[in-house]
Amino acid sequence: MARQFDGIEPPHRAFIEAQHMFFVGSAAPEGRVNISPKGMDSLRVLGPDRIIWLNLTGSGNETAGHLHQADRMTLMWCSFTTRPLILRAYGTARALHPRDADWAGLIGLFPPHPGARQIYDMRVGMVQTSCGYAVPFFDHAGPRDTLAKWAEGKGPKGIHAHWEEKNQTTIDGAPTGILDPQA
Repeated sequence: MARQFDGIEPPHRAFIEAQHMFFVGSAAPEGRVNISPKGMDSLRVLGPDRIIWLNLTGSGNETAGHLHQADRMTLMWCSFTTRPLILRAYGTARALHPRDADWAGLIGLFPPHPGARQIYDMRVGMVQTSCGYAVPFFDHAGPRDTLAKWAEGKGPKGIHAHWEEKNQTTIDGAPTGILDPQA
């Protein structure tokens, strides 16, 4: 039932852009594998082999730490509506921080999000689709505003303090580079 493709084809892009949520998977050579749900209008398909997504400040910063050690990334979307489908994009990625030169050219592709901390720039090497027959139906009730309200309440200084306290290392103790590009 699974099919592989060399890149993102127009029907894949349409499917990706119609989804309200996606999942990111990353892993360092050693330690825990991270799988994290994402949303909030934070992903853009830039071409058949390129996806960028905006990472917002949260409780952890696993993906950034993993990319410091291994540049592998997998993104996954599931259809929770009438058409059963799972789509995965496999590739390599790099983390861009607000201090990086490429940040300015990409951040404008997203609506303003308080607490934006990285843009992940992914080169897609393979796309795989599979049936999704066992994925249940869910209705989308709307986006949550909890993270945006939290970040707005913290303000830029509070977000920076949160990065210092909670986002400098992974749960396995690896550096994320959030504040120190040499980490």
